[in-house]
Amino acid sequence: QVQLVESGGRLVQAGDSLRLSCAASGLTFSIRAMAWFRQVPGKEREFVAGISWDGRSTIYTDSVKGRVTISRDNAKNTVYLQMNSLKPDDPAVYSCAASARIWYTPTAYPRDYIYWGQGTQVTVSS
Repeated sequence: QVQLVESGGRLVQAGDSLRLSCAASGLTFSIRAMAWFRQVPGKEREFVAGISWDGRSTIYTDSVKGRVTISRDNAKNTVYLQMNSLKPDDPAVYSCAASARIWYTPTAYPRDYIYWGQGTQVTVSS
């Protein structure tokens, strides 16, 4: 059974930093691209960051470039999202996702991801 379990979300103040983790099990983690998406109630899911299976390629949505870093540890089957200088428009449920294709670079499209976690809530107070 495939599981993606996110953790690390919490209430922080604007300007603070936060690291989210996503632990994967039951899938061939090390050969799949991984991504983080976020969603707020009433809005569509938004791509945040993606990383290739080997960690050599990363992509980010424009609104987080320079503030957010995605990384992975294939030995631990875990992908991370380091978020710095959190802003009032960053709050959302952050979910990780594993790509359907293997040996692939990440994309920003939810349709390219087959496994999803339940998400972790990030709240930012101003």
